[in-house]
Amino acid sequence: MIPLYVVLAVLIIIIFSGLVSVNQGTIAVVTMFGKYRRILPAGLNFKIPLLERIYKRISIQNRSIEMEFQAVTSDQANVYFKTMLLYAVMSADAETIQKVAFKFINDRELMQALVRTIEGNVRSYVATKKQAEILALRRDIVGSVKLEVDQVLEEWGYHLLDLQINDITFDKVIMESMSKVVASNNLKAAAENEGQALLITKTKAAEADGNAIKISAEAEREAARLRAKGWLYSEKK
Repeated sequence: MIPLYVVLAVLIIIIFSGLVSVNQGTIAVVTMFGKYRRILPAGLNFKIPLLERIYKRISIQNRSIEMEFQAVTSDQANVYFKTMLLYAVMSADAETIQKVAFKFINDRELMQALVRTIEGNVRSYVATKKQAEILALRRDIVGSVKLEVDQVLEEWGYHLLDLQINDITFDKVIMESMSKVVASNNLKAAAENEGQALLITKTKAAEADGNAIKISAEAEREAARLRAKGWLYSEKK
C-alpha cells in the first residue's frame, strides 16, 4: 500500500504543476489534446495539470524590424531602400490571439511573410515610376504600402503602426550623375543670381546718373532763368 504522505506529495506536485506565470505584455495560449482551448492573461494562472499545456506565449508589445531591399523603376534604374517597420498584435481578445497563434508555424515564418509583403508592395509601386521621380515620392510610397500591408496584417491578427523609409539610394553611376546635375543646377543658379545682382547694380548706377543729369539740367535751366531775369532788370534801368 502506498503511504498517504507519498500520495499527498504527488497531489501537491500535480497541483503546483498547474500554476502558470505569464509575464506583463504577454498572453499565453492554452491547448488541450492539441486543440485550442483558451488564453491566459498576464499574472498567475491555473491550467488543468497533465491535460492542458501552454502552446505559445504571444507578446502584445510593439515590435520593429529593419529591412534592406532593391526595386527597379520603369526606366530600369535600381533603387535601394532601407526601411523600418513597427507593428503589434491588433488586440488582446481571444479571437485575435488565436489567429496570431495559429496563422504561422513560428515567428520566423511570420517575419518572412511580412518582409516579402513589404518588399512586394514597394517594388510594385516603384515599377510604375521613373528614377527621377522616386526621391520626391517618399511619402507617397509609404502611404501606398501602408494601405496595402495593413489589410494583409489584419488578416494575420496584426496592425501596422508605422513604416519609415530611412534611406533611398541608387547605383553609383546614377548617384554620380545626379550629383553632377545638382552641381550644374547650383552653378546655373549662382550665375543667374550674379547676373541679377549685376543688373541691379547697373540699373541703380544708371538711375543715379540719370538723376544727376536731371538735377544738372534743372540747375542749368534755373541759372539761365536767373540770368535772363537779371538781364531784363538791367535793361529796364
